[in-house]
Amino acid sequence: MEETRIALIGIIVEDVESTERLNRILHDYGQYIVGRMGIPYREKGVCIISVVLDAPGNVISALSGKLGMLEGIRVKTVYSKGG
Repeated sequence: MEETRIALIGIIVEDVESTERLNRILHDYGQYIVGRMGIPYREKGVCIISVVLDAPGNVISALSGKLGMLEGIRVKTVYSKGG
């Protein structure tokens, strides 16, 4: 079994038009998602989403990269030290 790491992906959605593509990508990685929380911040016109993963490092990187390429989406990933 491949070694996994815990990671937190922080997402700020500045363009709600990208939400459908964002959700489709997250759905594709659903087997690795431990939990997800979304907060609409209407006063600022953004949504903040946090996604916790338990996945191999290459999977986390691939997901972060795909999300980061979406227009109007800001992404940062934090990794645990080990498995």
